[in-house]
Amino acid sequence: MSNERQQRAARAEQMRKEREKAEKRQRNLITVGIVVIVVALIAVGAYAITTTSKDNAKFDDVVAPQGATKDFGITYTSEDAGGEPATDAVKVVIYEDLQCPVCRAFEQANGAFLDAAVKSGDIEIEYRLLTFLDRASPNAYSSRAGSAALCAFESGGGEAYKKVASMLWATQPAENTEGPENPALLQTLETAGVKGAAVETCVTKEKFVPWLEEATSASRDAKVNGTPTVRINGKDVTGAGGEGVPQVPELQKAIEAAKKA
Repeated sequence: MSNERQQRAARAEQMRKEREKAEKRQRNLITVGIVVIVVALIAVGAYAITTTSKDNAKFDDVVAPQGATKDFGITYTSEDAGGEPATDAVKVVIYEDLQCPVCRAFEQANGAFLDAAVKSGDIEIEYRLLTFLDRASPNAYSSRAGSAALCAFESGGGEAYKKVASMLWATQPAENTEGPENPALLQTLETAGVKGAAVETCVTKEKFVPWLEEATSASRDAKVNGTPTVRINGKDVTGAGGEGVPQVPELQKAIEAAKKA
């Protein structure tokens, strides 16, 4: 083989090696690029999962609604009802569960009387919500509805609470059936004029469910055996004959007795 042929063969071999090196570099770059993309996708997916998890996370800490009493109550005063400030109102404590059908019947029968008595300054009501009847709800409606009602109280006080509670009584699900989910509860608050980012977070994250669990436990220590339980000046008020749920006559009598005490 002549020198010229040898040189051409050497150049061809050199070019072949350079092409192989270039192709190898390109394959390496592609591999690195794929790895970078995969890592980025994994990171994005992990962030999305973490973010979604945080967005859906419920409150674990026991947080009391602003303005709540030390005895797990929220107050409804004459000013909340549109009346003048009262200085000697009789204290009425009512234990209720928003899933309780007897509580609903009690509110329907006596709500107007109690509201008028609050507005006139004769009484002040402390509502203590309980969650006994989560056991009668496939989706823990009692706790979630109670928490939503407390979100309304924290946002707008006793007036907002009463508006929302009235709507929840009216739409109370039957026992052992699913109640409205959180988006529907939030819509109830918005319909009542209670809205905003803080309210939305409060409802969707079920902010006051842990507090309600403690309230329910405390009610057992307070010898509350069922709902509704009505106490006026610390004394239980029952229906006619000393049994059952009190109605307007028994409530009136107990209020008058407390005024004279």
